[in-house]
Amino acid sequence: MSLKLGVNIDHVATIRQARRTVEPDPVAAAVLCELAGADSITVHLREDRRHIQDRDVRVLKQTLRTMMNLEIAATDEMIAIACEVKPEQVCLVPEKREEVTTEGGLDVIGNRKAVEKAVRALKGAGILVSLFIDPAIDQVRASHEVGADAVELHTGSYAEAFPHADAELSRLQEASKEVLALGLRLHAGHGLTYWNVRPVAEIPGMAELNIGHSLIARAVLVGMERAVREMKDAMLGR
Repeated sequence: MSLKLGVNIDHVATIRQARRTVEPDPVAAAVLCELAGADSITVHLREDRRHIQDRDVRVLKQTLRTMMNLEIAATDEMIAIACEVKPEQVCLVPEKREEVTTEGGLDVIGNRKAVEKAVRALKGAGILVSLFIDPAIDQVRASHEVGADAVELHTGSYAEAFPHADAELSRLQEASKEVLALGLRLHAGHGLTYWNVRPVAEIPGMAELNIGHSLIARAVLVGMERAVREMKDAMLGR
């Protein structure tokens, strides 16, 4: 299985929402990402709608040629939207109104009933379900127990420690072994950049990396297509 790149286009919408206007359009950005070789498009529909809006999600679902990975909190409102739109994949993430970005993985153990209910509803709608978790063995096992199809390992601590990140990389590697042993799909993301992505990409069995801020930041300067191509090159060591 070849390693896939999911491009998170939330921050295209962040720029748009800074002026509450119509540009730049995340849908246009997604088209350019696909043309450049992105394997999927990730968007996070937050409860406070700080960047991606409901209309973006619906138009993207009708427009994408690849697939949509919709990040949401495990709330009744968000689950209902996902079951209506039916993205190919939903990634359940923790969410706090006051955070700048997602600060850590979903506590599957501490929120087991809510997560299990959400997973059951999403899978009933024919949606592949991923859980965004810290690289902890107990959280991996809990993700399997609640019925997830995949886990996305939170790479934020690794990214913050880079280039002195051997210990954090080891945590990711050990958690990855457990993910694969349990038959789950292995994804990773958060804080990955052109400079730190390769060691994570090289973890055996890694199927998908979801990358947003670093890629969109480069796209502002060099263009979306070049930014996507360069990230794929960085991932694959080309």
